[in-house]
Amino acid sequence: MATKKVHLNIVFIGHVDHGKSTTVGRLLFDTKNIDEQAMKKLKDRAQELGKAGFEFAFVMDNLKEERERGVTIDLAHKKFETAKYYFTIIDAPGHRDFVKNMITGASQADAGVLVVAANDGVMAQTKEHVFLSRTLGVGQLIVAINKMDMKNYQEDAYNKVKADVTTLLKTVGYKVENILFVPVASFPGEGVAKKSDKMPWYKGPTLLDAMDLLKEPEKPTNLPLRLPIQDVYNITGIGVVPVGRVETGVMKIGDKVIVVPGREGKGITGEVKSIEMHHEQMDRAEPGDNIGFNVRGIGKKDIARGDVLGHVDHVPTVASEFTAQMVVLNHPTVVTVGYTPVFHIHTAQVACQIVAILKKLNPATGEVLAENPDFIKNGDAAIVKIKPMVPLVIEMQKEIPQLARFAIRDSGTTVAAGMCIDLVKKV
Repeated sequence: MATKKVHLNIVFIGHVDHGKSTTVGRLLFDTKNIDEQAMKKLKDRAQELGKAGFEFAFVMDNLKEERERGVTIDLAHKKFETAKYYFTIIDAPGHRDFVKNMITGASQADAGVLVVAANDGVMAQTKEHVFLSRTLGVGQLIVAINKMDMKNYQEDAYNKVKADVTTLLKTVGYKVENILFVPVASFPGEGVAKKSDKMPWYKGPTLLDAMDLLKEPEKPTNLPLRLPIQDVYNITGIGVVPVGRVETGVMKIGDKVIVVPGREGKGITGEVKSIEMHHEQMDRAEPGDNIGFNVRGIGKKDIARGDVLGHVDHVPTVASEFTAQMVVLNHPTVVTVGYTPVFHIHTAQVACQIVAILKKLNPATGEVLAENPDFIKNGDAAIVKIKPMVPLVIEMQKEIPQLARFAIRDSGTTVAAGMCIDLVKKV
């Protein structure tokens, strides 16, 4: 039996058209995770659609509509092994309307690759994605400065973008000394999986090598089991198969589990019968594992996306109200008491009302600037009190941080992001 490699979820983020999908496609192709023949098919298909040069992107963009538009819509998951790790690559869309997928993507990721095009530099979404990654807890980043071919592989072009990205990363609180910057040209394949002779000035690792330099994430196996449900399938011969990622704790066959809030907000209990990941049966699942499982006693109509599974002796927390620390990123006017946008928390999307703005904070230092302000606006950080309109599972940052983070979306944009610092349990 080969030694089991550590599993990492890695998300590719960055502005639209900066080459995320192409980078991923090139990585998979150069490491023989896709064969020549499949690649040739994609190349022909790209030409047919008048999208010559998009064949690497097509590897990830497998939805028909995406191929025709040349845009990443949904999150694509791909298995990928390096010398050290076993990765699930999450290719997060850069397009504005798809930021909500980026949010579910980033909140699942152990690490991120931020792709920034050398010819464009830092753009609006580069900023938004970096901010969200930070707030949603993506601790480790690699910055791939792509499209170096558009800048004739010049070192000064790389240095300029590197300096701008460094400034951006510092403002949101990333420790830049731990971040690797890698110059690449993904379409021609320079610096991705193979060293490039076009950039002799660069002495660092390729993107592939940089991925192996990521630190192993600490698995929160000692925390209570929390598994947010992503989807629920009905599979012939097996029955109801919920799918999701274990955020914390360990789930084993035979475990007595409960899913809350469940259909009527009462919670549904059952016993774990089987667990599988990438079509292989497992007897246990740990944090980071994307699994499908079957529970005796749970029917298709009992649970839905956004519910959370835990052990019966440590039920996930359903809050009737919670206090959060949040930052306003992009609101057209101001945020006031009574505002009721959609909150994205783990896999749940729930309307919640802001019932009090307790304090306005300096986003860089956290010091209190005002008590009970009338409103907060872009760039402000604040402590707010929030009431979910329907039952919602959320945990406190100091107890189970993986289930404390949220993003707020309104009419197609990410308005704010934050984390739960206190809560009132629903009775």
